[in-house]
Amino acid sequence: MSKNTEENTFTEIYHSIMGDLCVGASSKGLKFIKLLGETDNKPDIHPNVYTKAAVKQLDMYFNAKLQNFNLDFDLEGHTGFSIEVWQKLVKIPYGTTISYKQLAIQMGDLKCIRAAASANGRNPIPIIIPCHRVIGSDGSLTGFALGLEFKRKLLELENPSKYSKRQGTLEL
Repeated sequence: MSKNTEENTFTEIYHSIMGDLCVGASSKGLKFIKLLGETDNKPDIHPNVYTKAAVKQLDMYFNAKLQNFNLDFDLEGHTGFSIEVWQKLVKIPYGTTISYKQLAIQMGDLKCIRAAASANGRNPIPIIIPCHRVIGSDGSLTGFALGLEFKRKLLELENPSKYSKRQGTLEL
């Protein structure tokens, strides 16, 4: 994931409390965030203005000094429907959750619940586009690209009294 002159991919690593995150961007905006495993090859570090801004804001977020990210995205190559779902996700208030059913209703069609859930799961910029704030209607944690324990920790970070580890399920 070093700088690719064809795609102009820029990368930087953020050392979060939950593991190293690879932050990637183009010359237009943020493109992805990936959790690096212990066996993953570390990418060459080649930051740009977007990766630097993302790392700074992630640091503020993980230190409870930021609730709303203000970053430019480059979502080229993704479907219009997925982008529409992600636009709904960024409107979910910090420290709260919604269900997949509520997300589908916000999309204007309860029948799109699976498509909306699928788009939620394909979110290339987790944490910043807060797909972790979508949970099952029964309060259960469901899929998250960075892992369910990571999702639980993000929810606990945002609202420790509501989303404590002691709960078997989470409240909406």
